[in-house]
Amino acid sequence: MPALCRDCLNTFDTGSRCPVCRSPRCLSHPELYDLSIAHMDCDAFFASVEKRDNPDLADKPVIIGGGRRGVVSTACYVARIRGVKSAMPMFKALKLCPDAVIVRPRFDAYVEASRAIRAMMDDLTPAVEPLSLDEAFMDLTGTAKLHGAPPVKMLALLVKRMKSELGLTGSIGLSHNKFLAKVASDLDKPHGFAVIGKEETESFLRPKSVRLIWGIGPAAQETLEKAGIRTFDDLHRWDIKDLRSRFGGMGDRLWHLARGLDYRSVSANRPVKGLSNETTFRVDTNDPDILDGHIWRMAEKVSSRAKAKDIAGRVVTLKLKKANHKLLSKRVSLRHPTQLADLIYRTARALFDQTGAEGPYRLLGVGISDLVSADTADLSGDLLDPQAEIRTKAERATDAIRDRFGSDAILKGRSLR
Repeated sequence: MPALCRDCLNTFDTGSRCPVCRSPRCLSHPELYDLSIAHMDCDAFFASVEKRDNPDLADKPVIIGGGRRGVVSTACYVARIRGVKSAMPMFKALKLCPDAVIVRPRFDAYVEASRAIRAMMDDLTPAVEPLSLDEAFMDLTGTAKLHGAPPVKMLALLVKRMKSELGLTGSIGLSHNKFLAKVASDLDKPHGFAVIGKEETESFLRPKSVRLIWGIGPAAQETLEKAGIRTFDDLHRWDIKDLRSRFGGMGDRLWHLARGLDYRSVSANRPVKGLSNETTFRVDTNDPDILDGHIWRMAEKVSSRAKAKDIAGRVVTLKLKKANHKLLSKRVSLRHPTQLADLIYRTARALFDQTGAEGPYRLLGVGISDLVSADTADLSGDLLDPQAEIRTKAERATDAIRDRFGSDAILKGRSLR
C-alpha cells in the first residue's frame, strides 16, 4: 500500500514508521497517489499568529475577540479543550476558561500571513479557491508531471513550508471532491492530514451525523431530525423526489452528498461578495461620541482589508442592533467605488445620522459590497466636497507611514473615543 512520511517526504510501501527517518507521522492509503482535490485549513489561525508573534503566549489559553459582550473570533487549542468555541459569547468563554488571555484582532497581521500562505499554494497549482483568510480548496489534478511528485507529497511539503517559514500550521484534507476534502480536513486537527478515497466514500459516510455537511447548523439539524434524519444512512432511505418535495433545493443537495457526490469545481476566480466589521458593546449605548469612534475604527478595518486585497466597494452598509435585538440595516450606493476609510466612515456616519434617536444599541457594524478591482476606485474628485482630495492624499500618506512603522504609528483622535 502506498505510504508517505509527512516529515521527510519519503515515499515507501506500507508501514507505520518511515524507514528513513523513523517518524510515525506517515500516511498510508490505497488511493494515496490518485487523489487531487484538497482542502487546507489553518489551525486556530488568528490565535496561532498571535502566539507566533508573542512567544509569551505560547502555552497560555488565548482567545481572539472583543470585550465581555463580544464574541469569540477564534481560540487556541488550549482554550478549545476547555470548551471555548468560535462565535461563543465572550462571557461564556471566560466562565469556561477564566485564565484566558484576551487578544484584540490584528487583521493586518492575519492578512499578511494569509498572503504568504496563498503564495505557497499558488506554487502548487493555479486552481486555488480561498474560502477565508485561513482556508482554501486546491485542485492539483494534472500537476504530478509539473512537480515530479503526486499531489499528496506536494501538500505535505506545503504544510512543512508553512511551519518552517511562517511558524504556522495547517490541516489538510485530500479526497476526490470538495465536500469530502473539507470533511477530511477536520478529521485530524491540529496539524493533521486525512484522506478519504473513492472506494470508501459510502462506508465512511453512512454512520456519520449529517452535521458533517457544511452549512447544516442547529436549525437545519432540528428540521432534519423531525423528519427522522440524523445520519447519512437515514438519508439513503429517502428517494430523491421525496427529499426535494420535503426540503426543496436542499433536498437535492442532501441526496447527492449522502452518496459522497459533489460535482463543484475548484474555482480560482470566485469573487468576494463583501467586507465588513462589527462589534457588540459591553453595555448598550446611545452615546454619539462612542458610536462615532466605533464607526471610524470599523471603517478603518474594512478599508485596511480592502487595500490588502486590492478591491473596493460601490455600496456602504451600516448595521445596528437595538437593545431589544431588533436589527436595523441601511445601505447606500456611491457614485464611485472606494477603499478609503475616510469615505467609508463619512458614508456610514451619514447613514447613522438618519436613524435618529432609535438607540440604545448593543451591536454596530460597517461594511462594503458590490466589490470591484481597486484600479477603478477613488479616481475622481468630488466637486461638492473640495476637501475630499486633500483627505485622500493624507490617508494615502498615512498608509505609507503605517506600512513602514506599524499600524499604530498614526491614530486619529476619533478612534480613541
